[in-house]
Amino acid sequence: MSDAIVIGAGIVGASCAHALALAGLSVRVVDAGLPAATSAGMGHLVSLDGSAAELALCSDSLARWRALAPSLPASGAYHRCGTLWLAENEDDLATADDKRAALAMAGIGSELITPTRLAALEPLLRPGLSGALRVESDAILYAPRVADWLLECVGITLERAQVTALEDQQVRLADGRRLGARVIVLAAGLQAGALLEGLPIEAKKGHLLVTDRYPGRVSHQLVELGYGASAHAGQGTSVAFNLQARPTGQLLIGSTRQFDTLDPRVEPALLARMLERARGYLPALGAINAIRAWTGFRAATPDGLPIIGRHPEREGLWLALGHEGLGVTTAPSTAALIRAGVLGEHPPLDPSPYRFERFRASAPADGQR
Repeated sequence: MSDAIVIGAGIVGASCAHALALAGLSVRVVDAGLPAATSAGMGHLVSLDGSAAELALCSDSLARWRALAPSLPASGAYHRCGTLWLAENEDDLATADDKRAALAMAGIGSELITPTRLAALEPLLRPGLSGALRVESDAILYAPRVADWLLECVGITLERAQVTALEDQQVRLADGRRLGARVIVLAAGLQAGALLEGLPIEAKKGHLLVTDRYPGRVSHQLVELGYGASAHAGQGTSVAFNLQARPTGQLLIGSTRQFDTLDPRVEPALLARMLERARGYLPALGAINAIRAWTGFRAATPDGLPIIGRHPEREGLWLALGHEGLGVTTAPSTAALIRAGVLGEHPPLDPSPYRFERFRASAPADGQR
């Protein structure tokens, strides 16, 4: 019997376990070792402003990452590279200025960059861009290693086991064992749907590609301003330019979003679309060697916000799910909200936009569907 069991050892689950252990709880972490978003994503710590609640969660989390950064291991590859949101035209510049104002309201500094300065900052970008918004406080990290470290530094040993059922303050494992705890945190991403009915999460497939080592070619995370529309799309297939310079000198290139598929195979036609869009911003990519492409699945909710907090009907069950592409960014604040709820502390930000009940309240009544 532990104080808490966390199901899922990705960056969100590890952050929750870390926060609860620091609060003095005995914590057990169980993970099946299945493919997950943490190991498939970019590790971009980014300020997204699709809604006030999304930006609030990002802002609080980014401050927590900056406070934690001096303690992170070198293998976590934390680097405050900043993000350049690229504007192709005057409409994009207007979007950039709106984004600047929204970030300022959340206490996040940013600045509009002229085409001349943009060319000086990133010479490989194609000429003719209208400018950019620079968010200097954004960063990157290697999420799988950081997730492991979050457990190691508080003395938690990860248990590789498949959870097959949730019971009253117990989990049942595939080998027949039952583990008990007064608090169970479900942070298993898409796999959570097999354990709990009625979760409003669905898969968004994404492609990524990494190149050989080309140090010094790019210094910022480069993202087109249309990325936000792609990230928050509710249907269809979308492609947007998103490129990260890894500390190794490699370039990590994205991104795509697809609904209605759980096929993990790389799709050459969609990968080609993604790379053609990337080359439209960075023509030099045409002469660079790619070494690997892969896919991953993001767990998304209908409104684009994660589900964080107590389950309204299951005693002792807490949810930390549905972060889509922002799990790495928002993991620390997710953990802080879970900790505050479990311990009865004052929450670090308004928890109501992330509660599971918001989907219950909006569901049509019986007979009105």
